[in-house]
Amino acid sequence: MTKTGLFTDERTFWHTGGLQALFMPVGGWVQPPNASGYAESPDSKRRILSLIQVSGLAASLDVRSAPMATREDLDRVHPASYLDRFKALSDAEGGDLGQLAPFGPGSYEVASVSAGLAIAACEAVVTGGLDNAFSLSRPPGHHCLRDTPMGFCLLANIPIAVEAMRARHGIERVAIIDWDVHHGNGTQAIYYEDPDVLTISVHQDHCFPPGFSGEEERGAGAGVGANINIPLVAGCGEQAYLHAFDRIVAPAVEAFRPELIVIASGLDANMVDPLARMLLHSDSYRALTGRVMALADRACGGRLVVVHEGGYAEAYVPFCGLAVVETLSGVRTAVEDPILGMGVAWQPDPRVVAFQCGLVDELAESFGL
Repeated sequence: MTKTGLFTDERTFWHTGGLQALFMPVGGWVQPPNASGYAESPDSKRRILSLIQVSGLAASLDVRSAPMATREDLDRVHPASYLDRFKALSDAEGGDLGQLAPFGPGSYEVASVSAGLAIAACEAVVTGGLDNAFSLSRPPGHHCLRDTPMGFCLLANIPIAVEAMRARHGIERVAIIDWDVHHGNGTQAIYYEDPDVLTISVHQDHCFPPGFSGEEERGAGAGVGANINIPLVAGCGEQAYLHAFDRIVAPAVEAFRPELIVIASGLDANMVDPLARMLLHSDSYRALTGRVMALADRACGGRLVVVHEGGYAEAYVPFCGLAVVETLSGVRTAVEDPILGMGVAWQPDPRVVAFQCGLVDELAESFGL
């Protein structure tokens, strides 16, 4: 039986971005919402944990917390000037040091817990204590640059964890696959010149950062060829995602020969997410997770860690998250996806799917795959 770890901590649900309406600060023409209103709220993440618990799946998992990432851990990725400013503002009233990344009092410590969960999940898999692991990290991390927070992300969770594994255990080659619907620009920037970290982002074209596509950005210096962007047109659906995985992601990772695979698992490509326009559902994430597990078995002895990123449809994200963890553990609970059960999952236009798959094929050829 697969031994799967779930890394979570109540403190991560206590981070706040302040009073926002979706992602806009309240004030002027922006009316206050009924509740917190912030898109990156704790509810969707807490509901993933709740569904894992009430479904009975938690009994099949190794559920753990983790200590905060240390300053030494953070220093490997972020400059002292940024960390000191973040800590000082967190100790006061909070604020925003970047673009759409507001935080409240105490968020420095909460973000350090979020990064610490990712470190602990990687450590348990790298040392052989677990077959795979899921880190329910919050706040997310894949937009965070070395010195600037962005898009709800305050610390670069996955790079912090990867650098900890390189420092502590001599791990050299890591593949990071980002299927969040938004481009993983922070992770890309951090590793853009590093030939030993393969970064792959599968994202909605021109969504976030605004107007970004990225297919021509393939790394620089020694890192040329170790950065892959796969922009997908809005509404292309599951078939296009799986085609991109089979045609580009899997062969690129196998050729890279990593020692560890880390997934930046945003669940915001779901069909009802308010911040994107994709058409995935829980079975789509089940299929993607199954594919990446098979890839990890072939490429790196099964070493696989999934770190949670975005996902803003509070009622539906839990079903997608449960599907990921069920697949990792090999345990299927009695939970049924209500949207699939009602038969209302939206199907993409076949012409859009065919168009996107053709673009993927062209992109694969440009990479020599």
